[in-house]
Amino acid sequence: MKPLFALALIVFFAVAAAAAAEAVVPQKMFSLFNGQDLTGWKPDVPSKDTKPEEPESFIVRNGMLVSMGVPRGHLTTTTNYRNYRLQVEYRFPGKAGNCGVLVHASTPRALSKMFPQSIEVQMLSGNAGDFWCIMENIEVPDMEKRRPRKEGQKWGGGPGDARRILNLTDNSEKPVGEWNTMVIEARDRTIRVWVNGDLVNEGSNCTADRGAISLQAEGTEVEFRKVEIGPLTAK
Repeated sequence: MKPLFALALIVFFAVAAAAAAEAVVPQKMFSLFNGQDLTGWKPDVPSKDTKPEEPESFIVRNGMLVSMGVPRGHLTTTTNYRNYRLQVEYRFPGKAGNCGVLVHASTPRALSKMFPQSIEVQMLSGNAGDFWCIMENIEVPDMEKRRPRKEGQKWGGGPGDARRILNLTDNSEKPVGEWNTMVIEARDRTIRVWVNGDLVNEGSNCTADRGAISLQAEGTEVEFRKVEIGPLTAK
């Protein structure tokens, strides 16, 4: 490899790494969804690599952002964020099911050739507020109780690790068909989550403190009427 070409590659990757590390700290509350199209978002649906004729996983309908559930994939902001308060209003309009908000998302398809590297805040009916570690990690009090693991497993975000962290409450969600409000505060390396006003999870020492925000298509239709981000409130 010629020295000049090698130097050019080094500079290219350094610039790319610096760009990836950049993250916006919101100074005011604003919507991440304009109510009309998916501007500011990028879908990643692995099955469409080989079957581009498959239907879209994410659409806009009646002014709402809708995850159709299938084909499975993710819709990710084109901007990275750090130190923010995210408010999401969502409902399962037809039946109970699965979805999630992923924070500090970075490398696409990092786990199981599907899930971006991130911390998932679970929306699965009956389990809203659980954390799932996806090639990242976060710690909570009472790890042995709230992060069950099988013999030989370690706490981590990789394949085979104990990745699920149970939430703190039951019955914080509203019945299927009704709107839920989820608030996520990402402050440095701490993440706190409220569902309908209840504090349902809090973790610290997260291995990431910035990244994109991602919504899932994971088997069930979910409607989002609000996806807003803004500055953190005082502690």
